[in-house]
This record gives sequence, structure tokens and C-alpha cells, in this order.
Amino acid sequence: MNAAFSHVTILGGGLLGGSLALALRHLFPSTNVTLWARKAETVSQAHALGIQQATSNLAAAVSHAELAVLAVPVGAMPTLLQSALDAGLPSHCIVTDVGSVKSTPHRDLAPVLCGRPQQFIGSHPMAGSERNGIDAARAGLFCDAACLLTNDDLAPAESCEALENFWKSVGCHTTWMSAAVHDALVARISHLPHLLASAGARTCLQHPSEGTFGGGGLRDTTRVAAGNPVMWAEIVTENRDAILPPLRDLISDLGTLLRHLESADLAATQHWLDEAKHLRDQLPLPQS
Repeated sequence: MNAAFSHVTILGGGLLGGSLALALRHLFPSTNVTLWARKAETVSQAHALGIQQATSNLAAAVSHAELAVLAVPVGAMPTLLQSALDAGLPSHCIVTDVGSVKSTPHRDLAPVLCGRPQQFIGSHPMAGSERNGIDAARAGLFCDAACLLTNDDLAPAESCEALENFWKSVGCHTTWMSAAVHDALVARISHLPHLLASAGARTCLQHPSEGTFGGGGLRDTTRVAAGNPVMWAEIVTENRDAILPPLRDLISDLGTLLRHLESADLAATQHWLDEAKHLRDQLPLPQS
């Protein structure tokens, strides 16, 4: 399988943008990959990683793009896309993103592209780390990751197929859904778990020095709480309408456990834990 596009422009030099550039460089050396970053320091770091076509010159970055990947926070996407259009983004270019929410990009990018030939199709590769920035980038980040795709703006089938093949080519397995379904899904399986890890860190690590006595369970359950607070505050605020119902469910379920423990109800507590274990045991194992 090839990369589906001969010239890919990645707009944003963070973890996902840098990892995508490294993956394409490793898998498809003949593909022309340009990484744009606003800061000269990030461009220098990209060069050090072997991403030679890294630049802070937006016009140079977009001049030949067949696929432009918005790898910046969702709130920054409309302004960056407008700047890319003003800088000469080709009319035949497909625009996608790597944002963790999808309703907002579809809503906010549509006016920017109104009346223009460029097409936006949403992408969300479910890959990442509690680390951030290009220093954390790695070529294998997308291997065996899910990539959720959205086409609420009804881009043509051939464009959707090309984008899907692109994500498959870097190791993702793909699924199409609406932006609303996507946001409800990731609220439960990604955004709420991050908040749960953060709540665990706030409660369990009130005295961080005590963490030296903790085992793997403490580290595992709080690991993602080390993620970038600025990024995650934006994500959960943007997706708050989808997060609020499962967050209320979580609070209610913890209230149930609290009542079981207050009444020293061993059987009910075991049943609560049994249900949790049964659900966790059904979680598919990562592919080796």
C-alpha cells in the first residue's frame, strides 16, 4: 500500500504532527512530506529528527499539498486554515485534521471553506501519549491504532477513499461515523477516562511523596493525568455536551459504591467489583 498522496503537508509540529511526518518518512521515502511549525525551535527539532522538509514558511509548506493535515488544537484550526488558503493552498487539496472532537471542526471549518473547492474530511487517529511536543514523536505511533473518520460535509466518495487509504497506510484501522456519534463515543472511551485519571491523581496523590510506596496500579490508573492540561481543558470543554451524561453516570456509580461501603455491605460491594471485572475482561488485548 502506498501513502495515497504524493505530497502531504502537516500543519503543526506537536506529537501527532511530528509522528505522522516520521511515519511517512519511514514507510514512504518517495512521498514528499512537509511539516510546518510556527516556532523556529520546533523546526530545528524536526530537522534534528530527520524531517528535512520542516519549515516555518507557510506558503512554502502548502504550495504543492494534495493532503493538508491540521495537527493543531481544534480552536486554532479555523485561523490556520484561513492562513493556509491565503498562502496558496491548492484548490485540489483535501483537508483533514487529527482533533479529538469532530463536531467543532466540521462546524467551524465549513464557513472558511464555503465557496472554495477544497474539501474537509474529519480524522481522529486514536494515538497519543501523556507526553507532548515533537520531542515525543515516534514513527510507530499509529501502528494498530483506530482512526475514526467523519464526513458530515459530504465530500466525494473518491476523496474519502483516498483519505481512508492514507490512514491505513500508516498502520491505522479505520471506521466511519458521524461527528455527533464520534464525540459521544470518545467522551466515554477517551475523555472521561482522562478525567477519571486526573481525579485519581488529585485524590490519591494529595501527598505526592506517598506515591513512592505505590505499585503499578497507582501509576497505571493515573498515567494519562500527566497529559498537557491546556490541551485537555480545551478538549473536554469543546466536548462537554457529550461528556456530561457519562460523567453524571460515573458520579452516580461512585455514589452507589459509597453507600455499599457505608453500610458494610460485602455482597453488594463484591457484586459492584464483579461487574467491573467482567466488563474489563472483555476489553480486546492490544495487537502485538
